[in-house]
Amino acid sequence: MNALAKEFSYQIGWRSRGRHAGRHASAQRGLGMDFVGHAPLISYPDPRRIDLRLTLRDPMEQVYVRIYNQRSAVPVFVACDLSGSMGFSGHTNKLRIAAEITASAAQSASRVNDPFGFIGFDEQVRDDWRVPSSTRVQSAYLLADELQHYRPPHVGGQGILEVSHYLPRERSLVLLISDFHMPLETLEEALIAMQRHHIVPIVLWDAAEYSAIPEFGLTHVTDSETGEKRTLLLRKSTHARIQSAFAERRAALDALLMRYDRPPFFIEQGFDADALTEYFYQFVTA
Repeated sequence: MNALAKEFSYQIGWRSRGRHAGRHASAQRGLGMDFVGHAPLISYPDPRRIDLRLTLRDPMEQVYVRIYNQRSAVPVFVACDLSGSMGFSGHTNKLRIAAEITASAAQSASRVNDPFGFIGFDEQVRDDWRVPSSTRVQSAYLLADELQHYRPPHVGGQGILEVSHYLPRERSLVLLISDFHMPLETLEEALIAMQRHHIVPIVLWDAAEYSAIPEFGLTHVTDSETGEKRTLLLRKSTHARIQSAFAERRAALDALLMRYDRPPFFIEQGFDADALTEYFYQFVTA
């Protein structure tokens, strides 16, 4: 188990169509315990499932078997924003938090035999920050160790639009990690492209970005995604406008995600695995 990993429990709100055995409700016929009905033996030739009581009552002398669904695996992915703004380090370090979530998701998926994969993106999906979906998660642990030390260049996060191309056709659980400092139109386009999957938006913010700044004085700021440098004269009114802008951004982000029935999971004080477990119990019905 990786030192960054903090296990959490998750569930899905749909029936998996995965053929591999797992712990989730499934639409696949098999040797599970989820009874779904009866069928004639000739249609489902499994004599181990013969229902003698129903067979003896049938006036047409048809032999019936019980039909069950197996429990199946569900692919789990972390899609992580590696754009410039994710390199911000204030009270916490965003990519350190992303690394913890990645290791925790890999460990939690492995525990229930779900395959895990990682997709990193900035201006495009990065092949050097991808881990193919697998039940063997050692490579995901190694990537998480590298991720916590990564310092992204001054680039944007347009690659979120390509993430859907790297997800399987089978419906998957996708933890989308970002600070979402991107145009909302871009985010909405990405959500539409990934709509066949269940997206959990994990929003990494830091109070040092907007509230823990001085009310007076000169300060030098750098746009983390363009590299542009500016000097600002901070006054009380400027401080208030910055906080107001972040509050409006949070409301707009929340409204967009809720329009697609994807409640955001905000993290500002470090990753709490129990809080993520509670999120799944509250917002994802098994």
